Amino acid sequence: MFRILVADDEGIMLESIRSIIKSNFGSECEISCVKTGRAVVEQAGSFRPDIAFVDIQMPGLNGIQAIKEVRKFNPSIVFIIITAFDKFSYAQEAVNLGVMEFMMKPVNKKKILDVCVKAMHQVEDARKKLSDDLRIKEKLEIVVPMIESGFIYNVLQDDSDVSHTDYVDLLDLNMPYGFMSVLEFGDSFEGGTMTNAIGVSVRVNKYYAMFREVVKDYFECIIGPAMGNRLVLFLPYALEKMNYEKRVEVITRTRNMIYKLEQSIDIKCRGGIGAVKPLTQIRDSYKEALKSLRESDSHVVHITDIPAVAEYDGEYPLELENQYLKRGMRADREGALSCANEFFDWMMVHGEGVRDNIEVKILELVMRLERRAFEAGNVRYGFRYRENYLNELKAAPDLEGLRRWFLDKTRVLCENISTAREREYENVVSRVKGYIDENYAKDLSLDEVSKMVDISPYYFSKLFKQEVGENFIEYVTRTRIKHGRQLLEDPRYSIKEVCVMSGYSDPNYFSRIFKKYEGMTPSEYRERETL
Repeated sequence: MFRILVADDEGIMLESIRSIIKSNFGSECEISCVKTGRAVVEQAGSFRPDIAFVDIQMPGLNGIQAIKEVRKFNPSIVFIIITAFDKFSYAQEAVNLGVMEFMMKPVNKKKILDVCVKAMHQVEDARKKLSDDLRIKEKLEIVVPMIESGFIYNVLQDDSDVSHTDYVDLLDLNMPYGFMSVLEFGDSFEGGTMTNAIGVSVRVNKYYAMFREVVKDYFECIIGPAMGNRLVLFLPYALEKMNYEKRVEVITRTRNMIYKLEQSIDIKCRGGIGAVKPLTQIRDSYKEALKSLRESDSHVVHITDIPAVAEYDGEYPLELENQYLKRGMRADREGALSCANEFFDWMMVHGEGVRDNIEVKILELVMRLERRAFEAGNVRYGFRYRENYLNELKAAPDLEGLRRWFLDKTRVLCENISTAREREYENVVSRVKGYIDENYAKDLSLDEVSKMVDISPYYFSKLFKQEVGENFIEYVTRTRIKHGRQLLEDPRYSIKEVCVMSGYSDPNYFSRIFKKYEGMTPSEYRERETL
């Protein structure tokens, strides 16, 4: 079926062309006739013709002007111009507009039919090309995820170098750097882990295509297959390092993406993001993304927002060992001791009572935790710091003596980490509080202050409230009101001046906030203090 539009202000010409086409092509064509240039534009939108015969001289918009307007929103119509005016300028414009044929009146039946057949062939060729393109696209929709999955699997292999694989060409990876992101799904987030990982993995596989579509809306990235309750993403990057603003943008976009995923299906999601690496070292970014998930309970966390830690690459039971290190680094003494006890029980059952193996393993675990704590700035670390460890282990009278040594070292480490972490967080928050005390009269924002301490706004906001007991805005407001009280006690300043000096531009708003915190207006406070 072809839709054909005929436009001419002469009724006889309209009817003649319509009759010729109808009598020769019958039900193959649906024909619409109009007499003005404006009607050509309107029919191009509503009737959507495949072919259009257009006269140049018509009331209002002429044929050339009408075609120009139509080309703005429908470039695929095959236009044939019919005119009684043999003007070179018209022919030039027709060529520029991609008109297929320029016909001079009068035109005979054979010419109209020949042009019709030619136009129909052109329309059929365009339809075939579109159909072929769609078939190719459908095949790519199947093949591309397979290629992307292969790339991600390649990244996750030990000692892999994806920069020298065919994937770089197949996926058109023309950027020398990139970073990894890991999305983790579950019914809820409890005790540092996502619940019902196995059950949720079934849903992740079921809705994998939808997840890909949502992720691709937010990032130009390579998406791995559903691996249990996780999706691994690779995001190409042009620069060697990511600055603060870009990092916050990536975190924000990831948060928005996760919100969309959670809204699309009844599921909870977290995201961990690694640092930018060369393609030759991209697996390190994947490890960092996993660390981000392990070391924080935030919705989305970037590796630079948490202390850098060493990666474990040991033997079974891996998850229990990871939990021991994780809880130790969190200064969760009871949790770390529980993991240590459970791990020791496992060694006694599976180690066939070989004391040497148990000594090596608990020494390894303690030293791993110490190393992580050192890299986070939480403990001292030196060549002779552990010189008594081997002697202490050998002096233990029995396996229970080894257990006590393991638990004692774990307990001490957790206490040291707790003290150091509190000191580190206190230092960050103390800097911010000092900055607020000095700059309370300025326009302070969470983004500005978090940038100052090089922590993303989301993570800093949580840290600030955890350490101070109130959120950033509440603290700034309370600080401003405190200084406002002091200024109100000085009669040299008017209430309007006090308002500005306290960081507020609107006296009415200042009065409302002051009354909320002090239970009276600034005027009432001044009157009371000057009595």
